Amino acid sequence: MKKKILVVSQYFYPEQFRINDVCKEWVERGYEVTVLTGIPNYPQGNYYKNYGLFKNRREFFGNIEIIRIPLVPRKKSSIFLALNYLSFMLSGYLWAVFTKRDFDEVFIYEVSPMTQAIPGIKYAKRKKIKSMIYVLDLWPENFIELSGIKNKRIVSIITKMVKWIYSNVDKILISSPGFKESIKQLGDYAQKVTYWPQYAEDFYKPSKKDSSIINLDTNKINITFAGNIGYAQGLELLPLVAMELAKNKESKIHFNIIGNGRYKEAFIKEVLEKDLDRLFSFYNPVKAEEIPKVFKNTDVALVSLSKSPIFSLTIPAKVQSILATGTPLLVSADGIMEQIIKESKAGMWSKAGDVEGLIKNIQRLEELDDSEFIKMKENALEYSRKEFSKETLLNIIDNFWEEK
Repeated sequence: MKKKILVVSQYFYPEQFRINDVCKEWVERGYEVTVLTGIPNYPQGNYYKNYGLFKNRREFFGNIEIIRIPLVPRKKSSIFLALNYLSFMLSGYLWAVFTKRDFDEVFIYEVSPMTQAIPGIKYAKRKKIKSMIYVLDLWPENFIELSGIKNKRIVSIITKMVKWIYSNVDKILISSPGFKESIKQLGDYAQKVTYWPQYAEDFYKPSKKDSSIINLDTNKINITFAGNIGYAQGLELLPLVAMELAKNKESKIHFNIIGNGRYKEAFIKEVLEKDLDRLFSFYNPVKAEEIPKVFKNTDVALVSLSKSPIFSLTIPAKVQSILATGTPLLVSADGIMEQIIKESKAGMWSKAGDVEGLIKNIQRLEELDDSEFIKMKENALEYSRKEFSKETLLNIIDNFWEEK
């Protein structure tokens, strides 16, 4: 008999998160998968076309059933973001209390907000089944960093909620080994915690075809950033870096920025005001399947994060995708990303917010010959196979579910 899995994730297809692929793989492995999620609105902040409070609230993604519960779209303000988080939690809690559906296991995919775990735990407790949470955003640290809220009473309430969540799940998976120490400081959860890094979907591999959507100038040294263009990504250092690079009229460096997010409008404005547009190309988001084609003519993929203790513990999801395509990394981030670059020998690293360090690394790129780029590409692929094997990681989850 097929095991029935309830996945609780505020974000799901057509929003582009790795949980989409994880669910497809579980179906391939013989599980029945149902996803409790919200109305898609990430990252632009408005409901996607053809979705709404009265449209497509139940649908299928392949053989995956999707149940969409009401939530307030995140818009582009802190107030709406808070309402977005709270509305999913409340709608999900009511669903968990009143649904007549039966499942065998609950899997909670926790990117912010962690409040989304509450409906999953409520359902698991009500049905007396096991629950597992996959922590990709560490709370309360992530909440404090992104909200800017440091009021002791509010932080205390959030911390108590996080402790309650960890106390009431059976297994805690973490996407970065650095999370373990922070979680242990909140309570005696060490026996529950397992490091389970993200993997890249199968379409992330070296591409033989160029992108037909984003055409990169092969006469340039292409530095490509693809993903959410928010303040957490620390991209405000790029105009400062570009100002220095622009002094060299013969420089072939070109930045390709692909995506949307809260910082994009201000980013473009600053580039134009500083007369740096010859060094930048901005593109709207593309489907994830298009990214390997973009990376075919990308010399290095940029991974950047703002300076923060919490971000120093984080492995951004894009890292696995980039490595799987055999693309070298250009990193501006603290902590574990330095370790990954040193272990993989697949790129260059500088500290978060370090303008001078990033400039020096980019200038080094201009001095590399083809053989050095090829070696970094080979190292990226090898590290991807060694550290982020999809088959190995999915087998670990299978074993967890077979435990009594």
